[in-house]
Order: sequence, then structure tokens, then C-alpha cells
Amino acid sequence: MRSVCVFTLLSALVAGGCAAGKGESFSRAGFDFSKLDKIAILEVSGAVQGDAAKNQIGDFFLMELLKKGYTPVERAQVQTLLKEQKFQATDVTSAEGAARAGRVLNVPAVLLVNIPTYEDEMNMTAKMIDVEDASILWVGSGSGRTGKTLSTIFGAAAGAAAGAAVAGDETDDKVLGGIVGGVLGGVAGQALSPQQAEQVQKIIKKVCANLPPRMAVKR
Repeated sequence: MRSVCVFTLLSALVAGGCAAGKGESFSRAGFDFSKLDKIAILEVSGAVQGDAAKNQIGDFFLMELLKKGYTPVERAQVQTLLKEQKFQATDVTSAEGAARAGRVLNVPAVLLVNIPTYEDEMNMTAKMIDVEDASILWVGSGSGRTGKTLSTIFGAAAGAAAGAAVAGDETDDKVLGGIVGGVLGGVAGQALSPQQAEQVQKIIKKVCANLPPRMAVKR
């Protein structure tokens, strides 16, 4: 009976955990974005760990840039090129360092993504930097629920409940223990789960909603 209550509680958490996020952005007035033929997704820094998750986030930004008419260079390719040129991750987190890396990559603009908070709630900012003078062309921010905690809970609950089904109701306490243990022992640095990826992509869509298109949309 207790395990039924647990799953009822989890269902309620899902309903609240998928709440829509928010986003806003600002661009330099009067700048001609049509001259930006390529944009390198330079770095994803902050609370997200591991190249697998960072590359996924970079790919979500890549999709939004393509929708706006830009030709993006993916983060994984950029990282390979910068390593060949002996660049370190810390070398590209400032506007000046990012501009210097952009000149090495031979692109007119670069994109920096920073994620200061990545728990059940994610906050992120993205900056498009002019390689020529290191000035900011566009900046966007957004926040929302990631589903990170829920993914850990459900993973733990599924395994614990399976054990309870085999052993009987007397193991209900083990079900609860398994859930708590799963939450506290969440694995860092892995790729985003499908649920996390879906929620993170929604946040990125909101961040990029008002990114100026490279070319005017024909009607």
C-alpha cells in the first residue's frame, strides 16, 4: 500500500515538475545580423558536467541557430579544433578570449552558454560575441524545470518497486529507502536523460525565441 502512495506522490511531482519555463533576450540595435555566415558554438560552462551533456545542449542551440538561418559549427567540432591550437576551456570563457578563439576558427561570431544552476531548476544565459571587437551582439537568458530530480526518483523507484513485487509488502520500507538512495546518489556527468533533454530543449527554445534571424523571413 505504501508503494502505491509513493507512486501517487511521484505522479503529482511530475505534474508540477514539467511547468513551463521563461526566457528573454536582447540584441544590439542596428546590427546587420545577415553578415554572420557562421557561428561557432564555443563553450557550455557552469554546473553541467561531462562532454556528453554539454554536447547535447550545444546541439539544441545548433538547431535553434539553423531555424534562424545561421550556419552553426557544433561544439564537439570546435573543441577538437581548439585543442589542436592548445586552447584551454578557461581561455574562452571571457569575451576577449572567445573572440580570440573565434579568429582562430575563422568565424565572425561565437556563442557562449553558461549554466550557473543545474538541479531540478536550470538557469542559463547565452551570449553571441562579435569576433572582431569582442562586443556582445545578442544575449538571452532562460530558466525552467529540468526533470533531473524526477528522473533519479523514477529510476530508483522502478528498481525498488520491482524488488518489492518479488519479496512482498514487508519490503515497502526498502522501496522508500531505494528512492531516497537514488536521489542522493544521482550520477553526475552523464548524458541527459530523455526527460531532462526534453525539458532543457524547451528552455533553450525560450532563450532563443527572439534571436534575430540572419535573413528576413519571406512571406
